[in-house]
Amino acid sequence: MKKVVVVLVFLVSNILAQAQVDPKAQEILKSVSVKYKSFKTLSAKFKVNVTDQKTKTNESQVGTVILKGNKYKLLLGAQEIISDGNIVWTYLKDANEVQLNDPKSDPNAISPTNMFTIYEKGFKSKFIGEKVVGGKAVQIIELVPEDTKRNFSKVQLTVSKAEKYITQAIIYQKNGANISYAVQEFKPNIPADDIMFTFNKAKYPGCEEVDLRN
Repeated sequence: MKKVVVVLVFLVSNILAQAQVDPKAQEILKSVSVKYKSFKTLSAKFKVNVTDQKTKTNESQVGTVILKGNKYKLLLGAQEIISDGNIVWTYLKDANEVQLNDPKSDPNAISPTNMFTIYEKGFKSKFIGEKVVGGKAVQIIELVPEDTKRNFSKVQLTVSKAEKYITQAIIYQKNGANISYAVQEFKPNIPADDIMFTFNKAKYPGCEEVDLRN
Protein backbone atom coordinates (compact mmCIF):
# COMPACT_ATOMS: atom_id res chain seq x y z
CA MET A 1 0.00 0.00 0.00
CA LYS A 2 3.04 2.33 -0.09
CA LYS A 3 1.95 3.50 -3.54
CA VAL A 4 -1.40 4.50 -2.07
CA VAL A 5 0.31 6.75 0.44
CA VAL A 6 2.46 8.33 -2.28
CA VAL A 7 -0.66 9.08 -4.28
CA LEU A 8 -2.43 10.48 -1.22
CA VAL A 9 0.47 12.53 0.05
CA PHE A 10 2.11 13.69 -3.15
CA LEU A 11 -0.55 13.39 -5.80
CA VAL A 12 -4.69 15.03 -4.69
CA SER A 13 -5.23 19.09 -5.37
CA ASN A 14 -6.48 21.82 -7.41
CA ILE A 15 -9.63 21.66 -9.43
CA LEU A 16 -12.12 24.68 -9.93
CA ALA A 17 -11.36 25.21 -13.62
CA GLN A 18 -10.12 28.58 -14.86
CA ALA A 19 -11.23 27.78 -18.39
CA GLN A 20 -14.63 26.48 -19.40
CA VAL A 21 -16.56 25.11 -16.46
CA ASP A 22 -20.02 23.82 -15.80
CA PRO A 23 -21.82 26.65 -13.89
CA LYS A 24 -23.67 24.14 -11.69
CA ALA A 25 -20.45 22.29 -10.84
CA GLN A 26 -18.65 25.55 -10.16
CA GLU A 27 -21.42 26.73 -7.85
CA ILE A 28 -21.24 23.52 -5.80
CA LEU A 29 -17.44 23.54 -5.60
CA LYS A 30 -17.35 27.18 -4.50
CA SER A 31 -19.74 26.34 -1.66
CA VAL A 32 -17.51 23.43 -0.63
CA SER A 33 -14.41 25.64 -0.74
CA VAL A 34 -16.01 28.28 1.48
CA LYS A 35 -17.02 25.58 3.97
CA TYR A 36 -13.54 24.07 4.26
CA LYS A 37 -11.76 27.40 4.48
CA SER A 38 -13.91 28.33 7.48
CA PHE A 39 -12.37 25.50 9.53
CA LYS A 40 -9.28 26.16 11.68
CA THR A 41 -8.63 22.42 12.01
CA LEU A 42 -10.27 19.21 10.92
CA SER A 43 -10.01 15.49 11.47
CA ALA A 44 -11.19 12.82 9.07
CA LYS A 45 -11.30 9.05 9.00
CA PHE A 46 -11.29 7.61 5.50
CA LYS A 47 -11.09 4.34 3.60
CA VAL A 48 -8.70 3.95 0.68
CA ASN A 49 -9.60 1.34 -1.90
CA VAL A 50 -7.38 0.46 -4.87
CA THR A 51 -8.91 -1.58 -7.68
CA ASP A 52 -6.62 -2.72 -10.49
CA GLN A 53 -8.66 -3.43 -13.61
CA LYS A 54 -5.79 -5.31 -15.28
CA THR A 55 -4.88 -7.71 -12.49
CA LYS A 56 -8.41 -7.86 -11.05
CA THR A 57 -7.04 -7.17 -7.57
CA ASN A 58 -8.51 -5.07 -4.80
CA GLU A 59 -6.80 -3.60 -1.71
CA SER A 60 -8.20 -1.41 1.03
CA GLN A 61 -7.01 0.34 4.18
CA VAL A 62 -8.48 2.75 6.70
CA GLY A 63 -6.61 5.92 7.55
CA THR A 64 -6.98 9.09 9.57
CA VAL A 65 -5.75 12.62 8.98
CA ILE A 66 -5.63 15.75 11.13
CA LEU A 67 -5.13 19.10 9.40
CA LYS A 68 -4.22 22.54 10.72
CA GLY A 69 -3.28 25.08 8.09
CA ASN A 70 -0.24 23.70 6.26
CA LYS A 71 0.40 21.17 9.04
CA TYR A 72 -0.88 17.61 9.05
CA LYS A 73 -0.65 14.17 10.63
CA LEU A 74 -1.61 11.19 8.50
CA LEU A 75 -1.90 7.59 9.70
CA LEU A 76 -2.34 4.87 7.09
CA GLY A 77 -1.46 1.25 7.69
CA ALA A 78 2.11 0.92 8.97
CA GLN A 79 3.00 4.47 7.96
CA GLU A 80 2.79 7.70 9.90
CA ILE A 81 3.34 10.92 7.97
CA ILE A 82 3.72 14.21 9.84
CA SER A 83 4.48 17.72 8.64
CA ASP A 84 4.90 21.05 10.40
CA GLY A 85 4.87 22.84 7.05
CA ASN A 86 8.67 22.89 6.80
CA ILE A 87 9.59 19.20 7.09
CA VAL A 88 7.73 16.02 6.18
CA TRP A 89 8.52 13.01 8.37
CA THR A 90 7.49 9.60 7.04
CA TYR A 91 7.80 6.90 9.69
CA LEU A 92 7.87 3.31 8.43
CA LYS A 93 6.86 1.09 11.30
CA ASP A 94 8.04 -2.19 9.75
CA ALA A 95 11.56 -0.82 9.20
CA ASN A 96 11.58 1.43 12.29
CA GLU A 97 12.82 4.18 9.98
CA VAL A 98 11.86 7.82 9.54
CA GLN A 99 12.46 9.62 6.26
CA LEU A 100 12.79 13.42 6.14
CA ASN A 101 11.61 15.30 3.07
CA ASP A 102 10.87 18.86 2.03
CA PRO A 103 7.18 19.68 1.52
CA LYS A 104 6.33 19.51 -2.15
CA SER A 105 6.01 22.91 -3.80
CA ASP A 106 4.36 21.60 -6.96
CA PRO A 107 1.03 23.49 -7.17
CA ASN A 108 -0.49 20.51 -8.99
CA ALA A 109 0.49 17.99 -6.32
CA ILE A 110 -1.95 16.28 -4.00
CA SER A 111 -1.19 16.35 -0.30
CA PRO A 112 -3.11 16.12 2.99
CA THR A 113 -3.18 19.91 3.19
CA ASN A 114 -5.24 20.14 0.02
CA MET A 115 -6.89 16.73 -0.18
CA PHE A 116 -10.27 18.30 0.70
CA THR A 117 -9.89 21.15 -1.81
CA ILE A 118 -8.88 19.19 -4.88
CA TYR A 119 -11.23 21.22 -7.03
CA GLU A 120 -9.75 24.71 -7.09
CA LYS A 121 -7.77 24.96 -10.36
CA GLY A 122 -6.27 23.03 -13.25
CA PHE A 123 -9.40 21.02 -14.10
CA LYS A 124 -12.55 21.24 -16.15
CA SER A 125 -15.60 20.43 -14.09
CA LYS A 126 -18.95 18.89 -15.01
CA PHE A 127 -22.06 18.33 -12.90
CA ILE A 128 -23.17 14.70 -13.38
CA GLY A 129 -26.28 14.62 -11.20
CA GLU A 130 -27.72 13.83 -7.78
CA LYS A 131 -28.55 10.62 -5.96
CA VAL A 132 -29.30 9.36 -2.47
CA VAL A 133 -26.60 7.45 -0.56
CA GLY A 134 -27.30 6.16 2.93
CA GLY A 135 -30.44 8.25 3.11
CA LYS A 136 -28.62 11.49 2.26
CA ALA A 137 -28.66 13.46 -0.98
CA VAL A 138 -25.28 13.80 -2.69
CA GLN A 139 -24.11 15.59 -5.81
CA ILE A 140 -21.69 14.05 -8.32
CA ILE A 141 -19.08 16.13 -10.14
CA GLU A 142 -16.58 14.93 -12.73
CA LEU A 143 -13.21 16.67 -13.01
CA VAL A 144 -10.91 16.29 -16.01
CA PRO A 145 -7.32 17.60 -15.79
CA GLU A 146 -6.37 20.29 -18.27
CA ASP A 147 -2.84 18.89 -18.27
CA THR A 148 -3.08 15.71 -20.35
CA LYS A 149 0.33 14.54 -19.06
CA ARG A 150 -1.11 13.69 -15.66
CA ASN A 151 -1.19 10.00 -14.75
CA PHE A 152 -4.96 10.01 -14.25
CA SER A 153 -7.74 10.75 -16.72
CA LYS A 154 -10.41 12.08 -14.36
CA VAL A 155 -11.59 12.45 -10.77
CA GLN A 156 -15.15 11.90 -9.61
CA LEU A 157 -16.23 13.78 -6.50
CA THR A 158 -19.25 13.02 -4.36
CA VAL A 159 -20.41 16.01 -2.30
CA SER A 160 -22.92 16.05 0.53
CA LYS A 161 -25.69 18.34 -0.71
CA ALA A 162 -26.72 19.52 2.75
CA GLU A 163 -23.35 19.64 4.52
CA LYS A 164 -21.22 20.82 1.57
CA TYR A 165 -18.23 18.56 2.09
CA ILE A 166 -16.62 15.84 -0.01
CA THR A 167 -17.68 12.35 0.98
CA GLN A 168 -15.78 10.47 -1.72
CA ALA A 169 -13.17 11.02 -4.41
CA ILE A 170 -12.36 8.42 -7.07
CA ILE A 171 -9.20 8.84 -9.12
CA TYR A 172 -9.23 7.03 -12.47
CA GLN A 173 -5.60 6.34 -13.32
CA LYS A 174 -4.41 5.74 -16.87
CA ASN A 175 -2.70 2.50 -15.84
CA GLY A 176 -6.07 0.91 -15.10
CA ALA A 177 -6.00 1.27 -11.32
CA ASN A 178 -8.81 3.25 -9.68
CA ILE A 179 -8.19 4.77 -6.25
CA SER A 180 -11.16 5.63 -4.06
CA TYR A 181 -11.04 7.79 -0.92
CA ALA A 182 -14.27 7.53 1.06
CA VAL A 183 -14.69 9.80 4.09
CA GLN A 184 -16.21 7.77 6.95
CA GLU A 185 -16.01 10.39 9.71
CA PHE A 186 -15.46 14.14 9.58
CA LYS A 187 -14.87 16.47 12.53
CA PRO A 188 -14.12 20.20 12.05
CA ASN A 189 -12.41 22.55 14.52
CA ILE A 190 -10.96 19.90 16.82
CA PRO A 191 -8.29 20.83 19.43
CA ALA A 192 -4.85 20.35 17.82
CA ASP A 193 -1.64 21.66 19.44
CA ASP A 194 1.28 22.38 17.12
CA ILE A 195 3.41 19.78 18.90
CA MET A 196 1.17 17.16 17.29
CA PHE A 197 2.69 18.03 13.92
CA THR A 198 6.34 17.31 14.74
CA PHE A 199 8.08 13.93 14.90
CA ASN A 200 9.44 13.05 18.33
CA LYS A 201 12.21 10.53 17.65
CA ALA A 202 12.52 9.80 21.38
CA LYS A 203 9.21 7.94 21.22
CA TYR A 204 10.67 5.47 18.72
CA PRO A 205 13.73 3.75 20.29
CA GLY A 206 16.28 2.61 17.72
CA CYS A 207 14.58 4.50 14.90
CA GLU A 208 16.92 5.12 11.96
CA GLU A 209 16.75 8.61 10.42
CA VAL A 210 17.16 9.02 6.67
CA ASP A 211 17.39 12.62 5.45
CA LEU A 212 16.21 12.84 1.84
CA ARG A 213 16.15 16.61 1.66
CA ASN A 214 18.25 18.37 -0.96
